[in-house]
Amino acid sequence: MNWPALQVSDWEPTRDTLHLWTQIVGKIRLAGAPLLNHWWNVTLYVSPRGLTTSSFPHGSGLVDIEFDFIDHVLAIRSSDGGRRTVALEPKPVAEFYAQTMAALAELGIDLQISKTPNEIRDVIPFDEDTTHKSYDPVAAQLFWQQLVQASRVIGEFRSYFVGKVSPVHFFWGSFDLACTRFSGRPAPRHPGGAPNCGDWVMVEGYSHELSSCGFWPGGGEEGAFYAYAYPEPEGFAAAAVSPEAAYYSSEYRQFLLPYEAVRTADNPDQALMQFLQSTYAAAADLGRWDRAELEDDPRRWE
Repeated sequence: MNWPALQVSDWEPTRDTLHLWTQIVGKIRLAGAPLLNHWWNVTLYVSPRGLTTSSFPHGSGLVDIEFDFIDHVLAIRSSDGGRRTVALEPKPVAEFYAQTMAALAELGIDLQISKTPNEIRDVIPFDEDTTHKSYDPVAAQLFWQQLVQASRVIGEFRSYFVGKVSPVHFFWGSFDLACTRFSGRPAPRHPGGAPNCGDWVMVEGYSHELSSCGFWPGGGEEGAFYAYAYPEPEGFAAAAVSPEAAYYSSEYRQFLLPYEAVRTADNPDQALMQFLQSTYAAAADLGRWDRAELEDDPRRWE
């Protein structure tokens, strides 16, 4: 399997620019799609070509927007047959924002979004940001390939859970791929505190007890897989998890597994699955979830 190497330090300027571009597209979906629990209506999804909004409603039709990291275009399509593209190339966020909104207008799609980035410190409004302007197509494609591998294995992990569970989806606020399992019980009110993000956003996102896992391009030289629980049960931080390279970060209050430890393992899929399963088991057992009711074998009909 192709688990590509990508040093975070080698593509940080592109990562930061792409993060802001995904926020623009994610906010467009947010403006068009009705609210789903935990903000599942705003996310992007890993596709065979990049990251996509999937279909969301506009008027009596549908729209989708996709970051195509093979042809390096942002493709905007509507169900009436309209299509526009915006080139993915080195350009300021302000220019990307203007071109994307103009493309929507040409398709008759009138959606207004907040121009302020979320979950980032020291923000610049999208239409004023001439600071972030990097795009390395090779790095963007390698990052997408990281997401392809992560999404594939996390999707397999997801299939063992028959309780309430999120899709494997990409949150543009925190710029990470995530999948979240729920115990079925309500959680204590989340205190919020994310930068440039109303506390009420986190209250909705963390309204129910959960165990979450995912991948983000930070926390390690090539990014990191993570796993956490909310609320965190007593003893979680000291739980024994695998593989050996996994550890609990007091700074982030979650377990981390460096991406490079998975990539260089004899069996990367197995190494990642061990991390996902062992951290979930720690959260579920210490949190006294009814695992017998919440889990099943996805091959049960074979």
